[in-house]
Amino acid sequence: MTATENNLGGWDCHAHLFGPYERFPLSPERSYTPPEAVEQQYTALLRRLGLRHGVLVHPSAYGDDHSLLLHALAAQPTLRGVVVVRPDSPLPLTGLRERGVRGARFSHRSGAGTNFAGSASMADLRALVPTLADAGLHAEVWTDCKALPEIAHELRELPIPVVIDHMGGFDPRAGINEPGFRTLLNLLESGNVWVKLCAYRNLLQEPDWEVGRAFQQQMIAANPERLVWGSDWPHLRVTPTPDTVRLLDMFMDWAGGDAAVQQILTNNPDRLYR
Repeated sequence: MTATENNLGGWDCHAHLFGPYERFPLSPERSYTPPEAVEQQYTALLRRLGLRHGVLVHPSAYGDDHSLLLHALAAQPTLRGVVVVRPDSPLPLTGLRERGVRGARFSHRSGAGTNFAGSASMADLRALVPTLADAGLHAEVWTDCKALPEIAHELRELPIPVVIDHMGGFDPRAGINEPGFRTLLNLLESGNVWVKLCAYRNLLQEPDWEVGRAFQQQMIAANPERLVWGSDWPHLRVTPTPDTVRLLDMFMDWAGGDAAVQQILTNNPDRLYR
């Protein structure tokens, strides 16, 4: 199966919207200025992909202003949302589930310059766990395999579902036996976390993206019932911009069969984001 043959009515579980800026201006304190990527463009993309549902992740360039996200969720009932909040954020979590929000995103990454203005930290997550649980929301964690072992035990113990973005930021040159990647697989096997399959950001320095196949297949072998797929549209700060249809085709090719595609594109996100 390819994206052009796909009629599963499935989900793209990771995308961002920007603009139109005359109505939804970016935060003055932002660390980057992306081109506009508006709701109509995204819904057209979903049709090209043969998908029906999308999950919009609030971008840090909007700071605490969730107006665009909440507007899109109200306008498009097939969309769901992930907010970015801290204990002092002006957005109350109560009632967000009824408005289409399903989770809140937090960052814990290795290296310098990885925590952007407008992001939320693991300390913020620790403080908000009871509120998230009461609101019926899960935690999405943007991390990488170098940083993951530091927080793996904590993620296991959280009383709310945990979704790890971008396949845990695996290092293709370190291989599938790298300790941090094995930690991610152990979390998957135990059913403690969900993982978004979005390989390309981990492969940008690789001449052949085929190296990512083994990582996806290891995750599918570990626990196919805890995986979802995300396009990462509009592919911020990636040049040249990848073809999103090609990214979906790549996932399908690496999935190993139509049953796994159905599980990951439709069945799993139906449970997580409905």
